[in-house]
Amino acid sequence: MTYQEFKEAVIEIAAEMQIDDYELYYTESDATIVEIFKEEIKNYKIENSMGICFRCVVNGKAGYASTENLTGEEARFLVERALENAKSIESADPCFLHHKGDTYAIVNDESAVSKSVGTELVDAAMEIQKAMYARDSRVKDGSQTNLVCQEERYALCNSNGLDLEDKVCATLCYASALASDGEEMYNGGKSKIGNLRDFDLKSIASDAVEDAVSTIGAEGVDSGKYTLVLSNEVMSMLLNTYSSVFSAEEAQKGLSLLKGKEGEKIAADIITITDDPLYKDSVLKRTFDGEGVATYAKNVVENGKLVTLLHNLKTAAIAGVTSTGNASKASYASVVDVSPFIFYLRPVGGTKEELFEAAGDGIFVTDISGLHAGANPITGDFSLLSKGFLIQGGKKTAPVKNFTISGNFFTLLKEIEKVGEDLEFLQGRYGSPSVLIRNIAVAGR
Repeated sequence: MTYQEFKEAVIEIAAEMQIDDYELYYTESDATIVEIFKEEIKNYKIENSMGICFRCVVNGKAGYASTENLTGEEARFLVERALENAKSIESADPCFLHHKGDTYAIVNDESAVSKSVGTELVDAAMEIQKAMYARDSRVKDGSQTNLVCQEERYALCNSNGLDLEDKVCATLCYASALASDGEEMYNGGKSKIGNLRDFDLKSIASDAVEDAVSTIGAEGVDSGKYTLVLSNEVMSMLLNTYSSVFSAEEAQKGLSLLKGKEGEKIAADIITITDDPLYKDSVLKRTFDGEGVATYAKNVVENGKLVTLLHNLKTAAIAGVTSTGNASKASYASVVDVSPFIFYLRPVGGTKEELFEAAGDGIFVTDISGLHAGANPITGDFSLLSKGFLIQGGKKTAPVKNFTISGNFFTLLKEIEKVGEDLEFLQGRYGSPSVLIRNIAVAGR
């Protein structure tokens, strides 16, 4: 059965069983994956997946059931399982189904439907791979290029009259360069997400190689307090890691230090953090969230002040506010959660070179690792292995490695002195320009 046929069958069965309040949530994904190693195809595959979740509310209790089998018989089993689960649930949490009445954005740009075929992906990956080897003689075997084109469909209907559908399509490229100075090996990489036809393949290859060879000869640094320029990628990684602190659900569980701080100053005046599911340059636009609420752009932090936490219907009802359209589901079978869509620190102005000049002497941090173990979203503390470049006399100079930066995310937001203009996104969802901050503890040699 198609999704439409299955949906109609479920609606009919729900009516037969006198279930008045229900929701059907459907996802479908088609991905073409290409991996080039040396100058040969190492991996080429096509992956397809889909699934559907039925949620019903009976006597104030929500029951879930999910399936990947779209048949008439399974439609009945799905409704029966969800109904049985609703009757046995003991949770006292309120349950909500969204109503009609929202105005939904219309995404009609070509990026919403443009899909790259396998031959295009293979040709592009091969071109990047060859360009990396041609760019520098120090590039060695072990360098590889991955391209993934993924088309995703999201659909939601419920007993309150909602019947919604989104489709997104994006190509993700990652070029990984391995270089050697004859003694040691050095890794570098460049990622890109968007439409394949918009990619500058030679530039991607060149950036990946430069990222690798620029670190050749890197040494350690002395321990102490430093002025840091965090690259746009590093700051995006931190924003991703600590994004949960802006969730109303985490706050209501007591797991975010931002609980009850709406309207208060939590960051420097130059800090504005936005969640925009319809960001103009994104290929990941979404018009509705995991509960069918219309999405929209909102400043979560504006000029340093916490404007709002991110809400779904349940957290909004508890807080006495309206949903911000940030209900999420990790998969079709997951319960409703809260998360941002396209979350970024707004650029202010100034190139990286101008940030280096303002720093005077310090370190330009270009990579951090150990985020899962070394970053605590509850306390905000972090201690992260890093690499980058010295800043001397306002200029980027020698590469450095194997040093640890330590601090606190909440303190960092308050003490950021400058925000650049070089906004970049991490996998299309979390973005930031480079930022300058002083007096950060560095543990080195």
